[in-house]
Amino acid sequence: VVSGIGSGCITNVLSAVIVNRWFVSHRGTVMGVFAASTSTGTLVFVPVLSAISLDHGWKPVVLCVSLAMALLVPLVYFLLPETPADVGAIPIGADSSMVALADAPAGYSPGLRQRGNPLKAAFSALGEGIRSGSFWLLASTFFVCGFTTNGLVGTHMIALCHDHGMDAVAAGGLLAIMGFFDLVGTTASGWLTDRIDPRKLLFAYYGLRGLSLIYLPFANFTFFGLSLFAMFYGLDWIATVPPTLAIANRAFGTQKAPILFGWIFASHQVGAAAAAFLAGASRTATGSYFDSFIIAGFVAVGAALLALMIGTKGAQQVQAAT
Repeated sequence: VVSGIGSGCITNVLSAVIVNRWFVSHRGTVMGVFAASTSTGTLVFVPVLSAISLDHGWKPVVLCVSLAMALLVPLVYFLLPETPADVGAIPIGADSSMVALADAPAGYSPGLRQRGNPLKAAFSALGEGIRSGSFWLLASTFFVCGFTTNGLVGTHMIALCHDHGMDAVAAGGLLAIMGFFDLVGTTASGWLTDRIDPRKLLFAYYGLRGLSLIYLPFANFTFFGLSLFAMFYGLDWIATVPPTLAIANRAFGTQKAPILFGWIFASHQVGAAAAAFLAGASRTATGSYFDSFIIAGFVAVGAALLALMIGTKGAQQVQAAT
């Protein structure tokens, strides 16, 4: 419970808040860099932690992760200001002459800090979101994102590789390869989000992810087959984050978007939990992950089609009003 609360607070939702506070331009690019840092962590930690677990058990792994987290606390506390205004600055991309919100472009606010009861603000934003078709489509596609990443591959990939004769260290290395390609793909996704319709990007990402998952059971787990999967799947592991936030900003305005993105991300985690359980139950019942990966692949293709249905006309009107 505590781990889930902590990880939920400091992952993509916090990144969305920081991006909207500190940037008016290049938001997609910066969000891509933030999301790609998760892949860097995968690249660095997973092979090392797999080796530690194999040689010394699980307890040293927990201690290593806890120590790494503890070292981050003073860095954030002392070096990361809450808002640009706290250090006499304005968000990057905003005109320095803009001293009042009325003079600012869409998306600029001196501080972008929510006031009042945060619990009330969260559920108030949710009440607005559930009346929006864009919210439900974003939540649905992000549900599939969690279903096909953290829940399925992140949870079961090592076990799947073990079923085909690979040890934990080799399987961890495969995840690290995915992390490397996602570092490239998600950073590029952020750059593309600033230049291309994010709905089209989501269509491409979910479609490619679905095809790669359908391909995996037929890869025969050879070096070439797994490398091909790791490359294509890794390129868009978290690439969906920047365009999803971009659509949320357009649909709900930069003040409310981080809160609603939090609810959308909650849908992502529910999807991850569903896949983690269902794939494990399927493996126990059938002795194979084959059905789980094939079904997840077709679900991702369905999410690609849903992404194209997300409307922009009402979103632009909301943003203009904001």
